[in-house]
Amino acid sequence: MGNSDSKLNFRKAVIQLTTKTQPVEASEDVFWDQFWTDVNLTAQDMFALVPAAEIRAVREESPSNLATLCYKAVERLVLNADSGCVCERDRQTVLSCIRLLTRILPYIFEDPDWRGFFWSTVPKVGKTDESDDECTRPLAESLLTAISDLLFCPDFTVESHGRTSADGPSDIQSIDSCEFIWEAGVGFAQSPPLNHTHDSSRAELLKLLLTCFSEEMYQSPSDTHTPNPWVSFFCSRENRHALPLFTSLLNVVCAYDPVGYGIPYNHLMFSDQRGMLAELALQTLIVSLEQELVDHSNTSPNPSTNTDTLSPCISEMHVFCIRLLNNPLLQTYLPHSCKKIQFHQELLVLFWKLCDLNKVPPYHFIFYLFSYLTIIILILQFLSRVGLVHICVFILLLLSGERNFGVRLNKPYSVRVPMDISVFAGTHADLLIVVFHKIITSGHQRLQPLYDCLLTIIVNVSPYLKSLSMVAANKLLHLLEVFSSPWFLFCSPVNHHLVFFLLEVFNNIIQYQFDGNFNLVYGIIRKRNLFHQLANLPTDVSSIQKALQRKRRSNSTHNAVFMETNNPCNTACSEAPYKTTPVQTGTLNASLKAMPRIDKLTETSQVSEDGATLLLQQSDSTHSQSDHSSETRVRDTEPTSGEDEEVHQKRVSSSSDWAPTPDWVLSWKSKLPLQTIMRLLQVLVPQVEKICIDKGLTDESEILKFLQHGTLVGLLPVPHPILIRKYQANEGTALWFRTYMWGIIYLRKEDPPVWYDTDVKLFEIQRI
Repeated sequence: MGNSDSKLNFRKAVIQLTTKTQPVEASEDVFWDQFWTDVNLTAQDMFALVPAAEIRAVREESPSNLATLCYKAVERLVLNADSGCVCERDRQTVLSCIRLLTRILPYIFEDPDWRGFFWSTVPKVGKTDESDDECTRPLAESLLTAISDLLFCPDFTVESHGRTSADGPSDIQSIDSCEFIWEAGVGFAQSPPLNHTHDSSRAELLKLLLTCFSEEMYQSPSDTHTPNPWVSFFCSRENRHALPLFTSLLNVVCAYDPVGYGIPYNHLMFSDQRGMLAELALQTLIVSLEQELVDHSNTSPNPSTNTDTLSPCISEMHVFCIRLLNNPLLQTYLPHSCKKIQFHQELLVLFWKLCDLNKVPPYHFIFYLFSYLTIIILILQFLSRVGLVHICVFILLLLSGERNFGVRLNKPYSVRVPMDISVFAGTHADLLIVVFHKIITSGHQRLQPLYDCLLTIIVNVSPYLKSLSMVAANKLLHLLEVFSSPWFLFCSPVNHHLVFFLLEVFNNIIQYQFDGNFNLVYGIIRKRNLFHQLANLPTDVSSIQKALQRKRRSNSTHNAVFMETNNPCNTACSEAPYKTTPVQTGTLNASLKAMPRIDKLTETSQVSEDGATLLLQQSDSTHSQSDHSSETRVRDTEPTSGEDEEVHQKRVSSSSDWAPTPDWVLSWKSKLPLQTIMRLLQVLVPQVEKICIDKGLTDESEILKFLQHGTLVGLLPVPHPILIRKYQANEGTALWFRTYMWGIIYLRKEDPPVWYDTDVKLFEIQRI
């Protein structure tokens, strides 16, 4: 009955606010207190009792009242944070303010006229004993400071450590939050007792914090180049809780165990409050780490204390990542008996950021990964089964820039995991190639922009691959067969780059790992006509037009090239980046931004004999083999800033102002790196033919034995330098990750739907 009265009274207050035509003064506390004092409503109640239409109506018709409501709610949060929420009534008031602001903020952010509202200077609330210059501050800073204080408020979000209600506000403000870190792990050895009430309060605060950060969702991609001011302040030294908050978020994520003791169906019998907190902590963490322009040393008032604390923990963090990433892929005898986490996409983003941001020893996160090839298997599983293609490709591209990654791929692949790929016996390198081949040949047409990334990864590791299996070798040669088709080469101004990448793979293996790669050498000999056809590719107008006739007879570029595969499950790899559940009618999806070309994604380094790398100028890279003159002619095919991937693909496919010419074909055909392969064929083909005739061989195993003991020492051209294309952060990928990250968070917040039906501009929401 009491809850019904609370809902009725709150609804009356909302109606009063929406119907008032005159501004309500901020001093009228009796009116404003109706929205949070003695209000006992859940977040779902709050969203139901404050309709979107009424928020917009107040924003348009009584903007001063909406501004005052926000100001008074923040003021109440600040006052209670200063007092320490010493009683249950204060805590309930804080929760009501949090839920009300979470409901209102998206509708303020969606209106450009309100964009600077929270960053306008207002009288400082709370204590006012500071100097006159400090008596005013932006409302956003007051809100973020209050949220941070409340996240370490004894008896509300953390254990009290013996505090009594008689303790004064000064004791609360002097709290050392490093002693109240939420979970054991980085920087904290003790594991506080689990308290569901505290977890629930933390979750409410983190939802509000994410809502504050989400202002950039309401800006067009062209306007998101500047740092997010909410995140900048939250991560700055002005927030005294920045370091303990970061470690609390990280530790909660790493310590979360969805399986527990492994009792079947335990997740159906018991609620999992910690799971919700872990998801929100992870989302807050990846958004905070997006702020790359912030001086990371500012997050600690005493940076010297970080080194000893973080160094041993970085080496262990990948273990937690592996454990959690493995959870969605677990196979159990009893269906649905084990809880599966839903935040694997956010986890992959965190994994990416840990790799990308920790590049300098002793925090070289990638260094510790190479002793655990399990993570590579997991990423390839996600790549082939779940549809998280883009993020997984980015991770593998980053890893492939490290020499040790290629070396470690030579380890035998003995653990068999469920994947819809060809059966083979070989190494992790073979697994990588087989999965990539599967994605290219049976994936979705929208994955075509990823082909050069996939091949670049193989190029980067190829100088270190000691022995490819016959299956992997045949997969590479099949890719060359389809990519070197005259029709495929002539139908796009950039398709010939794929041939250059594959030829570079073959050259690297022949020059640097010939001894153990007899399977690939045998495959090259068997498919030698491919290389002769490339060397003799026709360049006259008649031949070009004849080849293009095949395109006009086909409805799909992708399907026409890869007719080899006719798999009824061939959409398994198609990108559905934010899908959290199986596709159902009415499911929401968020659009992806177009991905930059590979030359925009990477910088080329030359590997010296001692293993050191030397960064090359762009003009020196091997990519120049594929004709820089053609690059200038196809700039209109590059994605513009903020362009959706689907829109970009349509624009490229419908472009009619480009056509292949004999001069264009000659410009890159003359640069095809065929010398090494042709020399290999010139030496080995006669030898193989002779031994077959002399011994009457019909079994390929005997030929493989011959090739296994063969040598080309002194017969091949001078080895070319090893070139590695390392991932290089750029504006295009930053926008892609920002869009991907916020798209995930947008769709994950369904109960309550924080951003649903608001005018988001960073991406498009599509109803499937």
